[in-house]
Amino acid sequence: MTVSEKYKAWLACPAMNEELLSDLRSMDEDARNDSFYRDLAFGTGGLRGVLGAGCNRMNLFTVAKATRGLARYLKETFPSPSCAVSFDSRIHSRDFAELTAAVFASMGVRVFLYPRLQPTPMLSFAVRHLQTSAGVMITASHNPAKFNGYKVYGPDGCQITLEAADRIQQSINAEQDLIDALPSFQQYLASGSISYITEETIEAYYQAVWKLRVTPVSQPLHLVYSPLNGTGNVPVREIMRRLGNVRVDIVAEQELPDGHFPTCPYPNPEIREAMELAIRKTLETGADLCFATDPDCDRMGAGVRSGNDVVLISGNDMGILMLDFLCRHAASQALPRVAVKTIVSTEMAAAVCRKYGVELRNVLTGFKFIGEQIGLLEKEGCPERFLFGFEESYGYLSGTDVRDKDAVNAALLLCDLAASLKAEGKTLLSRLDELRAEFGFFAQRLLTFQYEGENGARRMAEIMKALRSPLETLSTPSLPLAARTDYLLDETGLPKSDVLSFDLPGDRKFIVRPSGTEPKLKAYLFARAGSQSEAEEELDALEKQVRVFCE
Repeated sequence: MTVSEKYKAWLACPAMNEELLSDLRSMDEDARNDSFYRDLAFGTGGLRGVLGAGCNRMNLFTVAKATRGLARYLKETFPSPSCAVSFDSRIHSRDFAELTAAVFASMGVRVFLYPRLQPTPMLSFAVRHLQTSAGVMITASHNPAKFNGYKVYGPDGCQITLEAADRIQQSINAEQDLIDALPSFQQYLASGSISYITEETIEAYYQAVWKLRVTPVSQPLHLVYSPLNGTGNVPVREIMRRLGNVRVDIVAEQELPDGHFPTCPYPNPEIREAMELAIRKTLETGADLCFATDPDCDRMGAGVRSGNDVVLISGNDMGILMLDFLCRHAASQALPRVAVKTIVSTEMAAAVCRKYGVELRNVLTGFKFIGEQIGLLEKEGCPERFLFGFEESYGYLSGTDVRDKDAVNAALLLCDLAASLKAEGKTLLSRLDELRAEFGFFAQRLLTFQYEGENGARRMAEIMKALRSPLETLSTPSLPLAARTDYLLDETGLPKSDVLSFDLPGDRKFIVRPSGTEPKLKAYLFARAGSQSEAEEELDALEKQVRVFCE
């Protein structure tokens, strides 16, 4: 069908609600083309897109179509399929979750739904705890308010594999875009095909997080916390309440769930703008540090008060601080403990792991690959070897009951780490200085290049193709001296992925990959030097080279 034909079919659909009809009627030619030129892509992260009408948008019909395809896949794969469902604070998240549950129930898939919004890690936990065939989390993580998404989990609690994603996509492709009537959530809830997840599962999750404490600390700690209007407010504060030694001040403007994110258009704790209110409250109250969790509470960002300012800690540096803390307190075992990081995360982890005799495993970008390593250790009969997993994009995990990054777990680690250091007269910043003095200064920088729409996708593919050209033909003079690893074409021991890594002379490298969830190309720059200023100079020079290709 052409864009025009699809548009007319949506206008004529009897099940179309007034909100979507209004959106359709207001579209100009460019908006119609962007809303209908393709179907919203389904990948290992599921669906993610802008809210609105059209097959390239997140709405009731794209959610229903995806769920019908997923239901068919589950029925083909499992004898008695079931699914756990959760949702965050975003616009229409509850609507999409209840529709997902109703569609599953209408197709004979047993559903367990959280009765109120809960974080992504609690969905991963529920899949394992309730032994369901799959899980669905309605979230767009840290994207702006105009986005929503649909993340799919396998029975192991990890986001689905590449193979499963391909099979699910085939099932979705076989489904029609529009149906005359959407199934009733209340009908299937009343029939018992949908059950609410009980407080027993929620308490079991809290107990699973609580047992991850490596050393009890009584040192008083004063924190400022912001849930960024997302799902972290209740579970994070519950864990801190149980700690007993923590005074918590909440950023009131960002406390309650609100999918419009009125105080931070980009609710991502990786950026200073989202942390600004927490920083201001930290300085006002004299708190030791502040932290925030993103809307679905799988990422955590933190900053430490230093004089009249708050210094934010990068995802890489926080990962190193937590890894060092866990290594120092890890119980000895016959087999070495295992830490896992993504290939785009700091190489300082290798130096820390060597010091403590911890095995370090590198995996592709995406926390599902860290969760997959826990599964492999489980198959080997020694899941207890898993010590810690982290990625540069503020994701951390120190347990095995959840198979995705977990900001509730991270908040617990942060509190115990900061309190332990405070008892020694130190801060996270001074401990980081000690680690740099011991291992060198590892600096990283992330460059993001936005490419919107159909032309943007084509442009990203062209850039990746150009970067695969013979090194001597590339326009930057130093690249002929590089060693390139192509994770799509080379044998790396990892799943095939559209990622390119360039190792350059002088402890420098950069990695380029298309984002799996957004119309962006990401470039990760790495340098190691004896001081911060030297490392930043190396990164400045490297950034100029990378921009030649990506701009």
